[in-house]
Amino acid sequence: MDNKLPIIGISMGDPAGIGPEIAAKALANPETYKKCRPLITGDASAMEQAVRIAKVNLKVNPIAKPSQAKFEFGTLDVIDLKDVDVAQLQHGKVSAMAGKAAFDAVKKVIELAMADEVDATVTGPLNKEALNLAGYHYTGHTEIYADFTKTKDYTMMLAEDKLRVVHVSTHVSLRQACDNVKKERVYAVIKLAYDTMRDFGLENPRIGVAGLNPHASDGGLFGCEEAEEIAPAIAKARAEGMTVDGPVPPDTLYSKALGGQYDIVVAMYHDQGHIPLKVVGFTWNDAEKRWNSVSGVNITLGLPIIRTSVDHGTAFGKAGKGTATEESLINAIDYAVQFARQRLAKKAAGRSEKQ
Repeated sequence: MDNKLPIIGISMGDPAGIGPEIAAKALANPETYKKCRPLITGDASAMEQAVRIAKVNLKVNPIAKPSQAKFEFGTLDVIDLKDVDVAQLQHGKVSAMAGKAAFDAVKKVIELAMADEVDATVTGPLNKEALNLAGYHYTGHTEIYADFTKTKDYTMMLAEDKLRVVHVSTHVSLRQACDNVKKERVYAVIKLAYDTMRDFGLENPRIGVAGLNPHASDGGLFGCEEAEEIAPAIAKARAEGMTVDGPVPPDTLYSKALGGQYDIVVAMYHDQGHIPLKVVGFTWNDAEKRWNSVSGVNITLGLPIIRTSVDHGTAFGKAGKGTATEESLINAIDYAVQFARQRLAKKAAGRSEKQ
């Protein structure tokens, strides 16, 4: 065990979905242990079941706190929350029990990160219907993290290969999303994008900002949001020394980003950012009726802790069959490790300066 590697806390996700089995597959890969010290938050019995479903050679080690973890390849360390009755669990079915277990796992991994017991967090997929059925009325992971870390300015970033996208709004109606395009919020997201890319080591990141309307309103023919809200936010960012382009027509922005013109893109709403990224990261094989690739990472920016996630749902149709791919989870772990290393290096540098 290398004590210098970052500790990565991984919430198991909804136990009725594919979260536990892809976690088992990701931690059955010896390469994972070469870059981090991983542990799972969730139910040990559900993870034991997932190990059998995934047909991997792992021994589950139920623990109460990270200091009890072995962090050895072949051992699956699980902060055991003891909240799943596997005899009652039905894969592919929405239930309050599974929703509560998913929530408990997320809450615990946040608590560990806030207490500096893990260096970064990675979340497995949860089901929003199950979450609400259990009495937790959140629209997703991002909102749970914002609530429990008391964060006001935050945004979702999706990343796949060269494409990185942040969002002005996410889980709201399209009508509300249009109303949320205000210069203060647009500027805040541009700044979060800028700071994140700087953390990635880019001294002068290039940011492309999408318009809201077709053709970025074509000079006001199709709306006023570009002139009244988006352009002023861009002007403010430029005045502060940021390299920002826009408002760019959304139908050409992503091609430019994939071609290398931008390091990160600001989307105005959920689907404007999610669709192009999933076109890049998700590949459907119609002949075999399965996904050849389900890659991409979901990262929450603006939090006091690190959070990355898979960029897919619980895939109830695949759950319990052992066929789900761990590709996106491994990508999420890689991003968490990268962020954690940068943050740990900054802390070490800060301590050196004080000495």
